[in-house]
Amino acid sequence: MSEQRIVRRSARSLRRGKTDWERLGKLTDAEIERAVAEDPDAAPLLDADWFKDAELVYPDKQMISIRLDADVLKHFRATGPRWQTRINSVLKAYIRAKERKRA
Repeated sequence: MSEQRIVRRSARSLRRGKTDWERLGKLTDAEIERAVAEDPDAAPLLDADWFKDAELVYPDKQMISIRLDADVLKHFRATGPRWQTRINSVLKAYIRAKERKRA
């Protein structure tokens, strides 16, 4: 791997987000529930019954080696972190499209 792709950061130099964690930490449950209810894009709040019946499912991922064209690799890497996950999503969409076409 090329030396120019390696980025080193110290713990002090890490970028901080814009989230005001102190303000969020002070919100009451009622304030959080009201904010969720008022946000049309928010997912519904999950209650204890949902978690009681929830099941943790790990994806069945396998480590492989794959050769990709340089332009394909460059495109996905340019999309930032989790670029491998996006390649996986594109391949899954291709499989679904082929299966729908057969049906």
